[in-house]
Amino acid sequence: MLYSRSRLLRCSSLVTSLLVSCLIALPSLADVRLPRLISDGLVLQRDKPINLWGWADEGEQVTVSFAGKELQTQTKDGRWALKFPALKASAAKNGALTMTIKGKNQLTVKNILIGDVWLAAGQSNMELPLRRVQPRYPNLIETTQLPNIREFNVPVIYSFKGPQDDYTQGEWKTATPENLANFSAVGFFFAQKIYAETKVPVGMVMIPVGGSPAEAWVSEATLKNYPAYLEKLKPFKDDAYVDALVAKEKASGDKWFSDLGAADIGFKKQWSQATLATDDWKTLQVPGFLQKQGIDLVNGAFWVRKTFNLTEAQAKKAATLWMGVIVDGDQVFVNGTQVGQTYYQYPPRIYALPANVLKAGENSISIRITSYTGNPGFVSEKRYALDLGDEEIQLAGDWRYQIAARAGAMEPTTTLHYLPAALYNAKLAPAFFMGIKGALWYQGESNVGRAEEYKTIMADMIADWRVQFKQGDFPFLMVQLANFLPAKTEPGDSAWAELREAQRKTLAVKNTALAVIIDIGEWNDIHPLNKQDVGERLALGALKLAYGKKSLLASGPRVKSVKAKGNQLLVKFTDVGKGLAVHGDSLKEVAIAGADKKFVWATATVKKDQLILSADGVSEPRWVRYGWADNPAGANLYNSAGLPASPFEAQVAR
Repeated sequence: MLYSRSRLLRCSSLVTSLLVSCLIALPSLADVRLPRLISDGLVLQRDKPINLWGWADEGEQVTVSFAGKELQTQTKDGRWALKFPALKASAAKNGALTMTIKGKNQLTVKNILIGDVWLAAGQSNMELPLRRVQPRYPNLIETTQLPNIREFNVPVIYSFKGPQDDYTQGEWKTATPENLANFSAVGFFFAQKIYAETKVPVGMVMIPVGGSPAEAWVSEATLKNYPAYLEKLKPFKDDAYVDALVAKEKASGDKWFSDLGAADIGFKKQWSQATLATDDWKTLQVPGFLQKQGIDLVNGAFWVRKTFNLTEAQAKKAATLWMGVIVDGDQVFVNGTQVGQTYYQYPPRIYALPANVLKAGENSISIRITSYTGNPGFVSEKRYALDLGDEEIQLAGDWRYQIAARAGAMEPTTTLHYLPAALYNAKLAPAFFMGIKGALWYQGESNVGRAEEYKTIMADMIADWRVQFKQGDFPFLMVQLANFLPAKTEPGDSAWAELREAQRKTLAVKNTALAVIIDIGEWNDIHPLNKQDVGERLALGALKLAYGKKSLLASGPRVKSVKAKGNQLLVKFTDVGKGLAVHGDSLKEVAIAGADKKFVWATATVKKDQLILSADGVSEPRWVRYGWADNPAGANLYNSAGLPASPFEAQVAR
């Protein structure tokens, strides 16, 4: 699976053990207790009856005072619930509300706003915080003051024993500088756009989990349609089995890293020191992967070093070291001082250097790199430089290297929160009683290669969620996968394209929208930095589906029909606005084929809402593909609003 190593592998079993410990027993019910969602800073859904709930002693009377009304109920089976009348959105001049809950004890919830609540789930691209994309949006975090945008972020947790009642962690935070670094970037840009358009408070309940597959977000009841997943889940209902597995995998992982550390001659010879003779070291190119440079290392550890010179003035400047993206883990030393460490391959290596680490004259960088996925190296087309503010020292080029230790393959680990239903039970279920406006979904990377199944599991999942939330067919807004991996020059098959097609076909489900981002990915990064366009394209779908802007051009061109006319294909589109637009001299990434599905590049003529396609050697075209590749880097079909067309495969209507 794509993300199976995307977590901190050295500590994966330990993290798993800690997550298990988070599923603690609920505290005593002697006092009235509220779910974590109902806490200071809460945003409640406007224009819908307001559900409030919690726990207390059996038969205990609970009184809630809120928005000028007082309601009472008695606890039954340890739980109480009340329904307050719907309220209009909070106006800035009216200020926030306060809620008082009385039983044997008294609780107060402060700073409550009435607005729109959006649930956001998926993988790491939904989870990715603003601090990770800060280089693209300088000063955003420091200058943003949007207290009417709020986020409730739920840390990773899972359950194999049915839907959980509450979260064990999480609190509401405002979109202000002290909190924004940890806000979901996609979630923030979505909320910012919605707030700018509506002036209504926005609450984001963020529950994504990096690397999670779709089946982790589906209930056991729905998984009956997928028997293999139910079988996979069964043994994990046994606590003893889980505990034994966690202990075994932790011991195995600890031993792998311990043995590697003990064998690493770089530690023994202190290759991290400021000054080191490297005349007998070999040369490699940074960026670049070792095996492509003929260096025979699969798993293990190697060290790289480089020296550079600074003037006295340069050495006194505040400095940040950019070391691109390294596969897999790294420990970085500058002049013998450790300045940073990352355990897995995906994050950019951006390390602020402590004062007085640099010096006038010769300086050294020494990096220990650990490989456990079998292809160590430095990712191309990333930034490798020492940033001194008003200038930078380039670090790409020749580095000296030495292999320090070789290792066998690491034993596979089990990521418990990726198992079927695990996230549905623990991440989704505690929000079921919350009023929501709709849901956002950015996921699919971990289901690449299973596109046929994805089409059905997504439809089943959306139906499942809507049943559980009991709020009708609420808007469900999806993000299609971005372009990723090296581009190819000829038409061909693509697992990523197949997954995007499954996502496109999910639009057949009522009240759904798809944000197409095939033009903003990065071939060398599964986490592209441009999260603003993602959030704002999701917001366009929301404005149309949830906010009544029916005439809004909220989507890129969508295929309406495909017809054959002699040796031509006529492809008509909807959602074109004033007409189809090609960004560039000619349409790229479009291919046609006959019944044999042997695709060749086509030439295209654009006429308002239609493409007229033909190709040499295809006398009776029957199929068309657009953007059908892992990374269709040249895809350039848009509408008049500048929104890209989704990649697609279609055939002549029979």
